[in-house]
Amino acid sequence: MADLLALSARYIDEGLYEGPGSVNRVTTELSEVAPGIAFVEAFSHVVAFATDAGLVLFDTSLEAFAEPVRKSLRRWSDRAVHALVYTHGHVDHVGGAHAWIAEASERRLPEPNVIGHENVPPRFDRYALTSGYNSAINLRQFGGSRGARGIALQGTSAAQFGPSHWVRPRTTFRERLRHRAGELEIELRHARGETDDHLWAWIPERRALCVGDFVIWVFPNAGNPQKVQRYPLEWAHALREMAALDAELLLPAHGLPIGGAARIRRVLDDTASALESIVEQSLRLMNEGAPLDTLLQEVKVPAHLLDRPYLRPAYDEPEFVIRNVWRLYGGWYDGNPSRLKPAPDRALATELARLAGGADVLARRARELADGGDLRLACHLAELAGLAEPSDRAIHSARADVYQRRRDAELSLMAKGVFADAARRSHAIAEPKG
Repeated sequence: MADLLALSARYIDEGLYEGPGSVNRVTTELSEVAPGIAFVEAFSHVVAFATDAGLVLFDTSLEAFAEPVRKSLRRWSDRAVHALVYTHGHVDHVGGAHAWIAEASERRLPEPNVIGHENVPPRFDRYALTSGYNSAINLRQFGGSRGARGIALQGTSAAQFGPSHWVRPRTTFRERLRHRAGELEIELRHARGETDDHLWAWIPERRALCVGDFVIWVFPNAGNPQKVQRYPLEWAHALREMAALDAELLLPAHGLPIGGAARIRRVLDDTASALESIVEQSLRLMNEGAPLDTLLQEVKVPAHLLDRPYLRPAYDEPEFVIRNVWRLYGGWYDGNPSRLKPAPDRALATELARLAGGADVLARRARELADGGDLRLACHLAELAGLAEPSDRAIHSARADVYQRRRDAELSLMAKGVFADAARRSHAIAEPKG
């Protein structure tokens, strides 16, 4: 059993960074981080509080992790599960709930009370409407990664997104809810951040915060390019509210638990400051009439914050958050009038290829640019070449090469996934099987 609090203290106090896998571990191993408080490391962690009324679990991880997580918890405690608290409705936080419902039935125990924000059920309804889309974007988002995060694809297909059975909350609330479990009082507070259905919990008797995805030990997931709207400023406000409580224990759904009031305040303050900086700079430029392209070139997070071991852009990244700020406050028009009602992508690509002297010229120049290190511009030309000649094997060989190099040069999993998907698609054309 790892000493998770000592490990997180070492990273924070010494500013060490040993890669995202060192702090976001998928082991299903349980650590008792304080008397009566267990922390199970999974794709999304499960936090358990032992009370006189039974166990209170925060999140349930993915369906694929439900049984290993349950076994780890059962080696720690055989108490009935009093409540399952969803920090939000993402599949990696709610997918394992059915295992606990089934266990209660098998043991002839009362069914756990499932608690979540009132927007969790509408989220599940939206997933039903967009099952194929969510399956496709998860395959693209995680397909470019290597290692444990690929597990997120388990249990999904083009026809089915999410667990085999969605367990809806029985108890919901809008702003705040006080829930008593035996001797323990739990204060649940809603705040928009990564989602509109997110909650965080303050357990005053234990000086503990359960924060879900408000802290994830990478740069905040406030910009995800393939997902619905995120709320960076409200996210920062929630972190400021947490920091004012002087908690001694912070329990996230991703990353390491953190002990010590000063250490917790530092992490919360740094993360809030990074988000506030992006929003403040973006809104200033928007109010000056700048187009989106200007924001993408000029808005920067202070370098000392990105150097923190808990704010590295290994999953999401600031550039994507800027786009979400624009979408939230300014809509989808990016300030370039040619893109308000654009020509079809292929028509534009075909015309530019004709002007250049052929799609092969664009593809060749794309490789030259990539060789010179300008991968952003290289991708534009490779994409135009591929659109102009969608079945040309040589051109798609070049496109695959450029996008694979782009994938390898990126830091964030989201960017890697999209560029790897583009490379795979062109590789399939350039070198068809059979």
